Amino acid sequence: MTGLWLALFFLLGATVGSFINVVADRLPEGKSIISPPSHCPGCQQGLSAKDVIPIFSYLWLKGRCRYCGITIPRRLFWVELGTAILFAFLYGHYGLNWELAIVAFYCCLFIVLLLIDLEHNILPNKIVYPAVIFAIVIAALGSIFGFEPRDIADTGFRLWIVDATIGGGIGFGLLLLPALFYRGGMGWGDIKLAALIGLVTGFPLVLPAMFLAIVSGGLTAAILLLLKLKNRKDAIPFGPFLSLAAMATLFWGSNLLNWLSENVAPTL
Repeated sequence: MTGLWLALFFLLGATVGSFINVVADRLPEGKSIISPPSHCPGCQQGLSAKDVIPIFSYLWLKGRCRYCGITIPRRLFWVELGTAILFAFLYGHYGLNWELAIVAFYCCLFIVLLLIDLEHNILPNKIVYPAVIFAIVIAALGSIFGFEPRDIADTGFRLWIVDATIGGGIGFGLLLLPALFYRGGMGWGDIKLAALIGLVTGFPLVLPAMFLAIVSGGLTAAILLLLKLKNRKDAIPFGPFLSLAAMATLFWGSNLLNWLSENVAPTL
């Protein structure tokens, strides 16, 4: 039975990944994510159901449009496959419960923001602001009705909304400081995303989330500079590192926090 559920969540994730691709493609350009229906960007031919089966259509068509032969971006395939694997992992990690639904929603949100920032260097307010409101509301409801994510770290207040509020403030403040004191240090989109991550992960899990993002972003930038793939004037989007760090913290936040407290904190 578990195998069947894993397969179902794999298929569900592939379908959701297809929708994520639509959002990432259309939203930055101000287009509707509902209409027009899926079509080839080259010949504008509307796609039939057999052309848009997640993962399988890409493989069957060998990465090309059936009608004009234009190359289909590989990103579409990898997002569908990655989201399918992610959903199967989430089911295996959380089981079938309310926490699975919330974490899956947040992961989809972070994947969309990752893709948009990576390809357009923007973190749209039309995504971030509603997500902030959702995070506050869900944390408040959790506090009122007595349910919390099992991996959330407790400040001692035993109220999700308190953890979320403190986390949001820390995430916002940690990236606001370099933006104020270092020209070009951080964009406002990154600052708002950090605040959202703090609301989602809560305190003190916002700390490993920010640590992971800053370290991974810094190391990646250093490698790109050493390989001369980027120069110091080139902008490197930070949103993808924030998004990946947030998802890692949602899965393994308590373990990451324990590792930081045992290995990093004593050296500071």
